[in-house]
Amino acid sequence: MSTGDLNLPPPVTARLARALAVLAVLLAGSAALGLWLGTEKLDLTKISSNPTAEALFFQLRLPRVLTGALIGAALAATGAALQALFRNPLADPYALGVSGGGALGASVALALGWSAPVLGIPFVYVAAFGGAMLAMAVVRAIARTGVITLPGALLLAGVVVNLTSGAAMLTIQYVVDPNSALRMLRFMTGSLDVVGLDGVWRMAAILLPALAGLVWFARPLHLMAIDEDTAATLGVNTRRTELAVHTLCSLVVGLAVANGGAIGFVGLIVPHGVRAVFGEDVRVVLPASLVAGAAFLVLADTLARTVLPATELPVGAITGLLGGPLFLWLLRRRQRYSAI
Repeated sequence: MSTGDLNLPPPVTARLARALAVLAVLLAGSAALGLWLGTEKLDLTKISSNPTAEALFFQLRLPRVLTGALIGAALAATGAALQALFRNPLADPYALGVSGGGALGASVALALGWSAPVLGIPFVYVAAFGGAMLAMAVVRAIARTGVITLPGALLLAGVVVNLTSGAAMLTIQYVVDPNSALRMLRFMTGSLDVVGLDGVWRMAAILLPALAGLVWFARPLHLMAIDEDTAATLGVNTRRTELAVHTLCSLVVGLAVANGGAIGFVGLIVPHGVRAVFGEDVRVVLPASLVAGAAFLVLADTLARTVLPATELPVGAITGLLGGPLFLWLLRRRQRYSAI
């Protein structure tokens, strides 16, 4: 009797390979659109012969697409990891205040003029990581009672941390110079407006190993998403896994915020879409969300650059308009199931 006769799902590796293959095609198409479209369309065949097209491609379009892909992958993978860790489909770096905490940390570093690198790492990265780590610790401490994380308290704590971070950033904006205030506004709204590839390589050098570490925890997170006791019985050190995932998520979100600002709801939209298409297995959802998040944010940024003529919207506005209603719908559906 074959596996098909038993109607069993294919092995995890086969499902993951299929998901990654499909999403890689989507990412390639998204990148092509992002490189081609903008305030003016770029003829990709003239890059080698036209100095203006070459400068536009290598200084603006390519850095922007790569930045969008890296940040989208970071936020989506973090969202998938947090949803598994907290066993809450509404968990998201933005909704839980982690992005807000990272943006506040980066804003404080800018306001105080702390721009000197630490061990070769821009201090704004360090400050954003510290802010994200502190925000996650506060939310977790408020929402956790013993070994139980209360879903309502988790979301409420995230809202409070976001509001507090936003109020603090607004206060700082009023006392800093106009240039710093403009950069802080970018942290609040989310933007992928980058020039040159230097910053992209610097971000990728830290972000890619951190994302690889997060994907490595897909199996323990899959077991913990089912039940912590079951995971412990099967050999998962749940406390160590929690600490490692918290640290990696804070690092990843801090880097994303330091480079693109607090872009909302990518970590909510993408994992839900991946689960709807490829199933609930975290071992598939987490790495697939990484690739899907890259494609999603590149597409969202392309839309932000082209939806209105002669102007450019912040990409955070696009993701917020898409993710806000989805968040409310998921919250309503969760309340309805709880009532039943």
